[in-house]
Amino acid sequence: MSQTNFLDEIQELNLAYLLLAQRLLGEDREAGIFRLKIDGEMADLLMSLSVRQLTRLSRTNQLLCHFGHASADRLRQVTHNPRDQGLSSLHASLLLAGEAAPESTTGSRE
Repeated sequence: MSQTNFLDEIQELNLAYLLLAQRLLGEDREAGIFRLKIDGEMADLLMSLSVRQLTRLSRTNQLLCHFGHASADRLRQVTHNPRDQGLSSLHASLLLAGEAAPESTTGSRE
């Protein structure tokens, strides 16, 4: 795959991520903050961006979303889970929820 194709895919993923982030925050701000692992200030900024600003931001050559897990070991626990199928989803949710959203620069939560 050529470098141009990679950049196009990164930009598409960035835009999809930003639109999803806005949707999550718009439907349930606190749940969105938790799921995106962001602070209130970032949530406010994301919600204030226009479609034009989102599009411009998505055109970067760097991924805007990233693995929010502190270590490969945490991710390994989620992906190599020997539990019963009915419990594996709950176990994965609990493991992933263990990563708290970062505190805002003021140190307070909104």
